[in-house]
Amino acid sequence: TATATATATAETTKSEEEDGLEKKLRPLEVVKELDRHIVGQGDAKRSVAIAMRNRWRRRQLPEDLIKEVTPRNVLMIGPTGCGKTEVARRMAALGDAPFIKVEATKFTEVGYHGRDVDQIIRDLMDISMNLTRKKFTEKRREEAKALVEDRILDILTGPASQKRDRDSFKHMLRDGLLDDTEIEVDVPEGGPGGDKAGGMFSIGGDQNNPNVAAMADFLNRMGGGGGPGGSKKSPPTERKKMPISEARDVILDIELDRLLENVDLKKESVTAVEESGIVFIDEIDKICSSRDFMSKSADASAEGVQRDLLPLIEGTTISTKYGNVNTDYILFVASGAFHAVKPSDMLPELQGRLPIRVELNGLTEDDLYKILTEPVANLVRQQIELIGTEKVKLEFEDDAIREIARMAALLNRTVENIGARRLHTVMERIMESLSFEAAEMEEGSVIKVDKDLVKQRLSDVLVASDLSKYIL
Repeated sequence: TATATATATAETTKSEEEDGLEKKLRPLEVVKELDRHIVGQGDAKRSVAIAMRNRWRRRQLPEDLIKEVTPRNVLMIGPTGCGKTEVARRMAALGDAPFIKVEATKFTEVGYHGRDVDQIIRDLMDISMNLTRKKFTEKRREEAKALVEDRILDILTGPASQKRDRDSFKHMLRDGLLDDTEIEVDVPEGGPGGDKAGGMFSIGGDQNNPNVAAMADFLNRMGGGGGPGGSKKSPPTERKKMPISEARDVILDIELDRLLENVDLKKESVTAVEESGIVFIDEIDKICSSRDFMSKSADASAEGVQRDLLPLIEGTTISTKYGNVNTDYILFVASGAFHAVKPSDMLPELQGRLPIRVELNGLTEDDLYKILTEPVANLVRQQIELIGTEKVKLEFEDDAIREIARMAALLNRTVENIGARRLHTVMERIMESLSFEAAEMEEGSVIKVDKDLVKQRLSDVLVASDLSKYIL
């Protein structure tokens, strides 16, 4: 009956999680959340919201159909500074799914010195492992807290003490009267939750290499007296003296580690990656070379990386130190500016594996004004809060903000279009002397930024000869 109850509780928890996820990942909710931080780009937000919702929908399907439904990967195309990477960053914060953002330019093709694309999945597994550990830790925290109290009372009164003594100590402990009392605690060497794989043997080479990791693990088990049967011996401990206020956290970590020993974290995190992992590959246009030059490129991080990405996106099995990971159902979102090359310059097979195309628009003057005023942590608010730390009040008039947006749009047209990043350049130019002087001002002073001040600060920008400073 106890097993049945535990199973029922697990089922209930799972269904509650699904319900929470169902409400959280509705496309309308996702778009609303993205609107709080990103201006415009409705198409990109919608396609990302649909892709995330489809992950949830797939999990509701009958067993025989789940295997057939694969995610529709997305390719975002748009000029620099229009919000492609920001969409991905905010997307990761929404779902509790394992998410990794990588730059395609960091990888080289297999056979050259450098990182190959399999490393993406290994890094994603590390992230998933941390997420899974955190999730289970939160679930067991209350249970561990109760155990901590018992452990401290055992140390204070001895395990065979009378109930009356124990209760009086318990009240004193809860009221915080014993916080400064020093007690002796057995702590695992290297600290609780520490990397016990560091044990007796350390092997050179890349720790992400599954063969190296497996060898180190095996040697440490043998050295720790685990034996080939794998019966785990408890790690060596050392006795430390510390006040109860500090001992609480230390014992909590030890108890949590003990509770998590019964959970197969590796299996859980592999499942999380396979079923709901998301990989965002940025700067994918930088590994394309134009078809006009048919000569074979000698660049180790160009065409070859595209070829290596094909099996990864299509679905393959990658060996990691936590076990084999199947990439069939991982969602891939790629993005690139495609200034120098066209999306059709990518390998045709790679184009076919990124079926959903979303074009992001360049930013207009109105968009830049909205970026300065609408997002929760907009640039204007950031500057006001930063100057506010000096007890000085900073005020921006609406005309001034409009002028900043106009100047940024003008510079994007005349010099080089770097999108919303141009606002940083313009804003820093205006704030340069104000930031410098703010620390010397009296408390309660007010600084007003109006249209004339903006024009005055940016006057030399309009002189065509002095544009070099703004070319980033």
